[in-house]
Amino acid sequence: MRCLRCVAFALAQEGAADRGRVILCSMPLDLTVDRVNPTTAVVAIDGPLTLGTGLKMVDTQVQQLIADGVDRLVLDLSLCSYCDSAGLGFLVNAYRLVEERGGALRLCGVGARVTTLLKLTRTDNILPCDADRAASLEKLGSTA
Repeated sequence: MRCLRCVAFALAQEGAADRGRVILCSMPLDLTVDRVNPTTAVVAIDGPLTLGTGLKMVDTQVQQLIADGVDRLVLDLSLCSYCDSAGLGFLVNAYRLVEERGGALRLCGVGARVTTLLKLTRTDNILPCDADRAASLEKLGSTA
């Protein structure tokens, strides 16, 4: 059984092939970075965390933040509707990078589907979740 997005993509590809075009299936993924102070940032992710170029760009930007000295990081997932295994890998890797620097990472605004994934994979034990960014920043000892 395939999801409706994949079925729509397959149908679009068939029609595009008839017209000599190729359509890339992608769901938009965007992020907004809010530097609270030199060592603390909130990254709001808008869109699904799924395998693809968008996830790679988000991963690169988060890694750059960490390399630039951010050791307290909040990932705001309130606009993230879905996360696949690649997205989960991104979350765990970001956690590892921050922890290696002696810092902390917290998730906030995690929706039901992503929460289910975290619980099924037991990564909810290492990726702390808060209701909103204010709660995450408070637990990190930062102010908004």
